[in-house]
Amino acid sequence: MPELPEVEITRRGIAPDLTGARLARVVLRTPTLRYPLPQGLNDLLTQRTLRSVERRGKYLLLDFAIGRVLLHLGMSGSLRLVPAKQPPAKHDHVDMVFATHPAETALRLRDPRRFGALLWIEGDAQRHPLLAVLGIEPLAAEFTPRWLFEQTRGLKAAIKPVLMDSHRVVGIGNIYASESLFRAGIDPRTSSGKISLRRYARLVPAIKQTLLESIAAGGSSLRDFIHSDGSSGYFQLQALVYGRESEPCRICCTKIKMIRQSQRATFYCPHCQR
Repeated sequence: MPELPEVEITRRGIAPDLTGARLARVVLRTPTLRYPLPQGLNDLLTQRTLRSVERRGKYLLLDFAIGRVLLHLGMSGSLRLVPAKQPPAKHDHVDMVFATHPAETALRLRDPRRFGALLWIEGDAQRHPLLAVLGIEPLAAEFTPRWLFEQTRGLKAAIKPVLMDSHRVVGIGNIYASESLFRAGIDPRTSSGKISLRRYARLVPAIKQTLLESIAAGGSSLRDFIHSDGSSGYFQLQALVYGRESEPCRICCTKIKMIRQSQRATFYCPHCQR
């Protein structure tokens, strides 16, 4: 599933080309994805100008002044910028065609599993049910060791599932949680309520660094995810623990272990992470 780095990379990929562009038409090739598609979108947005492309967690928000298009890529979706004349492939469900020069450009939503979403929001987008329940942004200045320490007091849950709980912190996916905990030297099974402020002072910078490095590396290309220009990310190729079960730790040479937490694979070094 595309996580925060992949969605942020997508935002950065489409924003320069489409911000300030006029929408020529919307083409819907299916009536529904995860939710029914807004069938009146073409009439509503034709000739409207895209003011900005924003991100909240793993959601993208296309601001057209009168409202916002909310997009989620689901398990294997992607957004690509393609010539509007390029024929759609089997799983290309939506085109938002913009009047760019020298030819029209389509923002094309591809979603093989149809777990993604495209919705129309009027009013305060942050009060929408899908966004209102989201936790803090991990790259925000407000995400500090003190904040995470205070939020976890009294919790018995292991730290890795807590980091992946979008109601607390958004966008820290499975790869990034494992990698961050390794960099901070924290066992992923440790009760989050027992982690000291001093250890959180290592973990929070590790989370931020891991996410920023992933964005710089183009994200992690898992399943069918591709960037807006059709390229792939390579962060998973430089992972320190993720996907490296039984391989030697790059720091101490101890074999990396894999366990299951909340039905997700967790990778860690039993020597470096205690």
